[in-house]
Parts: sequence; C-alpha cells; structure tokens
Amino acid sequence: MFDTIKIANGEKKAPLVLKNANIINVFTNEIIPGDVALYNGKIVGIGEYSGEKEIDLEGKYLSPSFIDGHVHIESSMVSPGQFSKAIVPRGVTTIIADPHEIANVAGLEGIKYILDSSENLPLDVYIMLPSCVPSTPFENSGAILNAEDLEKLIDHPRVLGLGEMMNYPGVVNGDKEVLKKLTMFKEHIIDGHGPLLKDKELNAYVGAGIVTEHECSTLEEMKDRLRLGMYIHIREGSAAKNLGELIQGVNKDNLRRCIFCTDDKHPSDLLADGSIDHNIRLAIKNGIDPIDCIKMASLNAAECYGLRWRGAIAPNYYADMVVIDNLEDFNILEVYKEGKLVAKDNKPLFNLEEIDSSSMMNSVNIEKITEKDLEIKLEGSKVNVIKLLPHSLITEKVIREVELEKGVFKPQKDILKVAVVERHNKTGNIGLGLVEGFGLKNGAIASTVAHDSHNIIVIGDNDRDMVMAIYELEKVGGGITIVSNGEILDTLALEIAGLMSQKPLGEVNEKLNGMLDTSYEKLGINREHEPFMTLSFIALPVIPDIKLTDMGLFHVGEFKFIDLSVSP
Repeated sequence: MFDTIKIANGEKKAPLVLKNANIINVFTNEIIPGDVALYNGKIVGIGEYSGEKEIDLEGKYLSPSFIDGHVHIESSMVSPGQFSKAIVPRGVTTIIADPHEIANVAGLEGIKYILDSSENLPLDVYIMLPSCVPSTPFENSGAILNAEDLEKLIDHPRVLGLGEMMNYPGVVNGDKEVLKKLTMFKEHIIDGHGPLLKDKELNAYVGAGIVTEHECSTLEEMKDRLRLGMYIHIREGSAAKNLGELIQGVNKDNLRRCIFCTDDKHPSDLLADGSIDHNIRLAIKNGIDPIDCIKMASLNAAECYGLRWRGAIAPNYYADMVVIDNLEDFNILEVYKEGKLVAKDNKPLFNLEEIDSSSMMNSVNIEKITEKDLEIKLEGSKVNVIKLLPHSLITEKVIREVELEKGVFKPQKDILKVAVVERHNKTGNIGLGLVEGFGLKNGAIASTVAHDSHNIIVIGDNDRDMVMAIYELEKVGGGITIVSNGEILDTLALEIAGLMSQKPLGEVNEKLNGMLDTSYEKLGINREHEPFMTLSFIALPVIPDIKLTDMGLFHVGEFKFIDLSVSP
C-alpha cells in the first residue's frame, strides 16, 4: 500500500507508465490526455508520471477492456483456453459464462472442468451456475442438477450466482425445486430468460430476485424490464442478433442499465467479427456515443455483476485496458491484462497450459443401433412433419401425405428422416421424426451438438448412412460428421463432452467451413439453412413450433408429445 501511495504522489517511479494516451473516462464521459501509471497489476495514477519502463501511446485511445455479460463458451466449439486466445485480442478480458451446455452432458464435473481449465488464463472467467439441467422434462440429458447439487459450488470464488432461469413458468407458478434454487441464491445475482413474460407475471419473475434479461427482442420487452429495474443484455451472437432493434431504445436516461453480451457465437463469426468489440462497433454505427458504448461494455457490466475495481481506468482499478486507433473503426491494437501486454494486432501473446481433459472424453454412450431401429412404422400415409423455415430456428408443424412400403416410411422428395439418439446413459431411447426443407440427398449428417441435452441428432435419406454416422460419432467421442453412399466424407471431432475441441479456433473453423462446402455441394443441402446449426436446434423443445427429442415428437405450442401419424 505504501509503495502505491508513493507512486501515486510522484515520489517514486512506477514500474510501467503508458505515456501520452487519450484516456477514456467512463465516469464523466470525457477523453482526458495524460499518462497512466501501473503497479502490481493495478492503476495507481492518471496525469503526468515517470516510469522505470515507459510506453509512448502517441495519442492513441486507452479504454477499459470489455466484459461479455453472458456467454456459453461451448458455442465456440473450443476449450476455454482456445476461446481465450480468440477473444482476448479483441479486448475482452472478463466473461460471465453460463456452462449449461456442458452441464447437461456432464453435470457438476462439466462445470468443474470449465472452472479448472480457465484458472490461469489472462481472461477472468466468472460462472453463473446453470439453473435448468435438464432444460426441460421432455428429453434425457446426461445429468440432473438440483439445488443441493448447486450448493456444492456456490462458494467458489469465481461463481457469481444462478444462470439464466429458463423455467419461467416454474418461477411464476411457484415450483418447489425452482423456489429452492432462487432462495439459495437470494444474496447472489440471478440471470433471467423470460422472453414471453409481461404484466403481473413479469412482476412476479422480477420479484423472485431475477436481475438480468438477455432474451429481449423488441423495444417493448426491453422497456417493460428496464422499468422494473432489470439490467438488459443487448445481444449480438450467431443465432440471435438483437442489437439492431434494441439499440434504438438506448438513451442517456437508461443506458446505465444496459450491457453487451454475445450469448452464443460460433467460430466463423468470432474470427470474422470479434466479440464484444463487434457489439460496440455496431452500436456506434447506430448513432450511440462511443464512450457510452464502451461504458455498456465495461463499467455497466462490472457493476451489474458486482465485479469491484473493474470496468474503468481509475486509481485502484485493475489495469485491464485496450489501446484503440480511433473511435469510428474501433480497431483493437493492444490489450493489457493487469498491466501485462497479452495481445497485439489481433494476436495473443500468451501460451496455454491445457489441463487434463480426459474426464470429459468418451461421452458418447449408446446401445447397439441397427437400421431396423430407425424404421418409421406408420398407421397411415398422413403424418406430422417438421417444416424448416429459411434463416430461422422456428419450425412449423405441417401435415403431409407420404409414401409407405408395407407400412414403413419410404424416403421421398424433400421429406427426410431425423432421429435423436440418447447418448449419455445407454437408455436405448430413439426419437424418430420427419423434416421438410433440408434438401439433403444421398447421405446423412449427425451431431452431438443438439441443444440443450446434446444427444446425437442425425438426419438422412437412408438408414445405412444414418447408422454409419451415429457410430462415427461414438468412435471419435462426439462431434459432427457427414456420410454419403456408405463413406465418411468428413468429421469434426469435438472430444470434450461432444461439444468442444482442444484444437485452435482457426483449425476448427477451417474444418467446419470445409464441411459446410461438402454439405452444400455434395449432399445438395438447401443453402437457406446452415446445416449444423439447423440440426442442433431441431432437438430443442422450447422453440416453436414442433421439435424432436429422444422421447419423441414434441409440439411446443401445445406443450405435449404428439404422434407422427395423423388420426383420420
């Protein structure tokens, strides 16, 4: 403490001084020319200072680094370490991660893996414990986490609270297990996920202690929640992009309750656009003051999640900062984490010590499957079909007349067979359905990335290739594979829980892009659909209108399972 005071007073040189910076002050919305003195990972003074080592920023902008307020690391398809190498050079030095994807596969051990593998990174990884594992009772996941399970990790220093409460009906209706979790975390922050709530139900949801919302898609939803004191995550991810709409509702009166997040961001988007820096650039283009954009990306998020001494450039704050060339293009030149240069010119300057991931391997556990198991026997030719909609995760329930051969579905033009195979506990469960609009010919695609329970999902026009794809995923420990005419064309192994790879993001992205080309060119998949993302969401029984789980065909609107066959 004494050395800090002496350096701040100018009686002693700082170990490092960043000279001649245009310092972005998120408290007063000013840009202040000056030097920043650093000591022991923190900022000790702003003004005119001398240092044992001095770096001349030559008038470049110095900003607090960025915080992603809500992200699922698993959506990047790489380990936490590889994820950090992708986002730290983009100026993100803190994330609030919800590991509910890996928790649905591996329970508490999956959460511990995320905590352990992010322990020594130049990225602060804070955790919100998943509130809904499994996400619904309409599918079989790899784990069940009740309040007693979550209590085992509640005191971990990097656990901040309870993750997105997707079971909003359970909150509003006073479900006992949901209330147990909410009560346990009443002194912590609780993230929300209640896009359909309004009026008295929304009051009940917020009154239960839920503080944030990342599922707003309209200005009306955003305004309703801001009025009740919630923080709003303005999200720009891969599947969900809400910034263009919501940023129109941000003004000087409410922006202190607004923060940025990515939620789910896939490899190609991370590499092309970046992370929270992309949110900032888009917000600036939409007319928001650049300093306000930085404030939403730093101080607001830090205050929302109780992260003291983060999110600003001021004495006693951690020296987490980014050097920016200008406030229009917003190019990140350098990134400092606790006073150390950790990235420059979009490249990481740190090495990884990957931990042992063997406990997360071999997560595909299935019963023996034959072509016979994939037969769809029907009572009549009229069937319920999952119709895909272009560029949308929403599907439509349609009734179609199909050809049968001795009472068994026969593959035909534009109606494909899809199966969800339980892959965690060898239950032998297989849900069977039909999909229209995918456009695949002469093959099959399978994946263990199938939200939220992440069973195997496979789609194809023949049973032989579908079975071959399932066994390929068992062999590699999970991932995505493409099969055609009895030949495995390509496979991306996601050996960590069937969700993530230990390889660098660039390698994973290159493999994915090659597989996308194969899907479109060799299997003729409809280019209105990104095949792997589309496939992964066909299994999610909380997005309208009709989905498939390992337990069967589920009608989201009616909230019940339905038969494939349509009664006369």
